[in-house]
Amino acid sequence: MAGSTRTRKSSSKAAKETPEQVRRREFGEAVRALRDEKGMSEDTIKRTVEDMIKAAYKKAFGSADNCFVEFEDDLSYIKVVSRKTIVDGVYDPSQEIELEEARQINPDCQEGETIDVEIDPINFERSSVTVGRQAAHQAFNENYKDTLYNEYKSQIGQIVVAYYQREHNGNIFLDCGEVEGILPSRNQSPHETYGKGDRIKALIVEIRRMPTSIQLVVSRTDPKFVQKTMELEVPDISEGTVVINNIVREAGYRTKVAVSSTQLNVDPVGACVGQKGTRIQNIIRELDGERVDVLRYDEDPRKFIANALSPAEVSRVVIMDEEKKEALAVVPDSQFSLAIGRQGQNVRLANRLCDWSIDVKTESEVQGMDLRDADTKKATSAAEQLFSNVPQEEETVEVAEADVINTVAELPGVDSRVAELLKNAGIEDIEQFMEASKSGAALEVEGVSQADIDAIDKIISENVVFEEEEEEQSEEEEASDEDGVYRCPECGAVIDLDMTHCPNCGVELEFEEE
Repeated sequence: MAGSTRTRKSSSKAAKETPEQVRRREFGEAVRALRDEKGMSEDTIKRTVEDMIKAAYKKAFGSADNCFVEFEDDLSYIKVVSRKTIVDGVYDPSQEIELEEARQINPDCQEGETIDVEIDPINFERSSVTVGRQAAHQAFNENYKDTLYNEYKSQIGQIVVAYYQREHNGNIFLDCGEVEGILPSRNQSPHETYGKGDRIKALIVEIRRMPTSIQLVVSRTDPKFVQKTMELEVPDISEGTVVINNIVREAGYRTKVAVSSTQLNVDPVGACVGQKGTRIQNIIRELDGERVDVLRYDEDPRKFIANALSPAEVSRVVIMDEEKKEALAVVPDSQFSLAIGRQGQNVRLANRLCDWSIDVKTESEVQGMDLRDADTKKATSAAEQLFSNVPQEEETVEVAEADVINTVAELPGVDSRVAELLKNAGIEDIEQFMEASKSGAALEVEGVSQADIDAIDKIISENVVFEEEEEEQSEEEEASDEDGVYRCPECGAVIDLDMTHCPNCGVELEFEEE
């Protein structure tokens, strides 16, 4: 009979955790949960827990000035101590401790010293624990909101994917993951409708702080929503090969996009449209059928305006006033309604896209009109003036006569009060003022100071040019006197001694012998 050996199974039973160990473990798990789920840093957690305990301590003892909180390095345990003064005869138990009681903690302590007495927060009264819990809850919420706000602040102007939750007063509330979103009625396209659970793409335009979290304000009508959608659908835009120069939009109806290329061999419009229009169709589908016109940007305003009025064909663009940015677009009669668009929508968007005021007329309407550009008209006018038959001397005289200043009151910027005082004193003309200023008579006028006189002198020196009049006596008159020929003193006509009246002007003549 074969022998058999019997083996005894031995099982090791884990030692039972003490209440102290259980508390350490639970505290460590709670801290790690806050760090992982809420995204809070360890320093933030420490600061929040410390504030919570001190709030409870203050509720229990009236003051938290002598309360100190110490953490283990791995955040597995927390120690709360009350720093008390050792005395012989306790007056304030929250701040003082008997010498005998203190020596049970540290046998070497002496009266007058301070000692840290460890306190178990479990022993706090319920009301104190409630106060601490409320303080911690509020602190955690504020820290959580700050964390979320900083996280989403950089996402303003980006597209978010959310899901329809509910609707209230026309505003749609969205599930954006860990935060709530709102699509206000003003930011909704007029033709779009949504149902519960629908997937919605929108642009983040604002972040609001709410009592317990944050709220994302999104929009589907912002022109940047079209821009970001195009960046997702057109790789050339995200890579920088194609540039979006401007976007204007009437949400739900029509959008115009001006694009250009950084490389000569890349067609920006073709890149956005895609092969067989696949890219632009995806964009239109995202915009729920809204029409999208993609056109080429040009530095020349004439070409840019013509492109902006697409799909209409433009015969000619005339710059009427470049400073005011006014232009005239001439289109064939058959293209007029297309250029204007439904209720003026096409030309209205073109105005905003180009930042020009565009007037659209048909070819039949502009027949007989001067369609030269403003610059061409200025150049032609200058050339005509240069080669006109009017002598330059006459034009100079006309300009000079227009700028003649005779009186003090006509001086630019002169004080009307001073001019009136001088006029009442008989000093009205500029020449009279100059003489009175030199002689000191102007200073004697009541109400006129030396500063007033100096100011007028400065205006005269900066604006007035004095010209001396030549004596009107021609060489012909001198010669005529020498030759015995007489002329009428009024009109200069030739007369003789037998005449009593001038045959030209009729003035009565009288001759005297010398």
